[in-house]
Amino acid sequence: MAKKPEQMFDMDLTKVMADFKLPQVDVEALVTAQRKNIETFSTANKLALEGMQAVAKRNMEIMQQVMSDMTEAMRSIASAEAPQAKAAKQAEMMKATYEKGMQNMRELQDMVQKVSGETLGVLNKRVAEALDEVKTMMATSTKL
Repeated sequence: MAKKPEQMFDMDLTKVMADFKLPQVDVEALVTAQRKNIETFSTANKLALEGMQAVAKRNMEIMQQVMSDMTEAMRSIASAEAPQAKAAKQAEMMKATYEKGMQNMRELQDMVQKVSGETLGVLNKRVAEALDEVKTMMATSTKL
């Protein structure tokens, strides 16, 4: 005859679980590891935010300088008298503007790379630490 449903749940779970050889878990170590993970993500986010704010600020400064340079260029071209002088001045300004634009792009790119490198460095360091912590926890749990 089959067991009644209420009898199936009357078994002693501690006896059943004792038969399983599960590794002991250091809950305090897990909580500490999670706290470190959260702190690391917080630090990485802060670095990324501050870095991107610096990039945005520098980009705004560059744009303001470009507008100022463009205004000055228009005045300079307007003051040239002969068409050949205007054409020469335009070519000269286009070359200077292109070179300055490339320089500005490199500067912004370097800033972004630096921020990315710092942020990833923080995250990579924590991942390595976390893997070492797991390795230590597993070694400790097998000894118990």
